[in-house]
Amino acid sequence: MKIVLPVILVVGTAGLMVLALVSGGNARGTVGIAGGSAMFTPKGTTPEVALHNLLVDVQRRHWDRAYDALSKTSKADKEDFIQDWTGSNGSLRSFSALEGFDPRPLHITDDQAEMRVALHWSTPVGPIEDVRDIHLVREGDIWRAVWPKYKIPAVPAEVIPVTYLRWDLVTGTADDQWGSKNVDAPRVRIISMNAVNTAEGAIVMGEVVNEDTIPAFVNVNSTLVDGSGNAIDDETSFDKIDHVLLPKQVTPYRIDFPNIDLNKVKNVRIDVKAALVPASADPVIGVMDQKLDTDAQGKAVLQGELLNESGQTVNISHVIASFYDNSGKVVWVSDGYVDRALLPQSSEPFAVEIPKNVSDKVHNFHVVVNQYSLARS
Repeated sequence: MKIVLPVILVVGTAGLMVLALVSGGNARGTVGIAGGSAMFTPKGTTPEVALHNLLVDVQRRHWDRAYDALSKTSKADKEDFIQDWTGSNGSLRSFSALEGFDPRPLHITDDQAEMRVALHWSTPVGPIEDVRDIHLVREGDIWRAVWPKYKIPAVPAEVIPVTYLRWDLVTGTADDQWGSKNVDAPRVRIISMNAVNTAEGAIVMGEVVNEDTIPAFVNVNSTLVDGSGNAIDDETSFDKIDHVLLPKQVTPYRIDFPNIDLNKVKNVRIDVKAALVPASADPVIGVMDQKLDTDAQGKAVLQGELLNESGQTVNISHVIASFYDNSGKVVWVSDGYVDRALLPQSSEPFAVEIPKNVSDKVHNFHVVVNQYSLARS
């Protein structure tokens, strides 16, 4: 992932820039006039219209107009408000664009309103959805959003002792390349595999272990075969795996086959590729307060906190979770990105979704965290 993710970020960021230039904003499923289709902005005489106007300005990055539309009782200053939307410290939010939004009212009175909005972000690692509850108040005949202060973790000056393990790759000649060819590949093994059908297609999932005493860069490939022995499709785990495995470390993997019906598959071929790479056990990210819960939209999720126990900033964190039934079988693998940077000695919340038809079967789970730091790219 430390090699794959930078490439994804560069390509994805370029795509987002093109998208922003072409679309000019597109608020799907919103109330009022669609972004970019009108020469004027309607007055925010209702909570729905006021929130729509605010989000369109955010989408178009009209920060002055968006901030001026907030209630005077808001706690956030202008810089906090902008950073809340644009991210900081090289986080995933810094490389993202607001593609659309779907607001709905929760509670409205004559002077107060609670609105819930699903925010659809375009990012270099794919679409991400965020849900926020926004409080609005009526000031005169205009409704305005009350914006809370964006809390930036305070990182005190301190010395963090470095005690982590590290493996360097010393090449024999100048011709040797990354993933050295003159050294035996690390011993890795697939320890479980499960194929399931979903509405989106077939999914092959399981776990891989690095049985060696050296780190390995791993990738899992799978081929679906029909009754005649012909390949139907072949796919790779791509980013749904912790690519860099330290010695004895286990990672989940998941391979998606869109629009493939597993009932038409006779056999599943699967193999794992491994290469020797340099690696270190730092930065250390602790996974805290994990629990199965239901989010604001009624979806089953595994949520918790990621704690950066090191002295380095982790710009992008990627959570991958494997879920087991009461027999220890992997019944689902889910992943999700944290769009805020993990500052040293600071934490950020995470949540990964579990399908409703799987959540009742979950007896246990295992979480790994992939990370990307600009300073180490």
